[in-house]
Amino acid sequence: MTFIMYTTQWCGYCKRLKRDLNDAGVHFEEVDIEVVADAAEKVAQVNGGNHTVPTLLFSDGTAMTNPSVAKVLEKLNA
Repeated sequence: MTFIMYTTQWCGYCKRLKRDLNDAGVHFEEVDIEVVADAAEKVAQVNGGNHTVPTLLFSDGTAMTNPSVAKVLEKLNA
């Protein structure tokens, strides 16, 4: 299973999750919602209208908002 992580450059939670996922050897695509057109709207669709990051959108259509690395690994290993 693959996923896209929606982020911003200034988000501390995004930086931490990216670091933790990289340390765990998890590969993902990163999309900055302040740079990529329509990315913020995709995030808002799964977060009740909020542009909350980090938001992960998985290839099965599910999403997680500001998850721990443990929750991401659990999802990927399910």
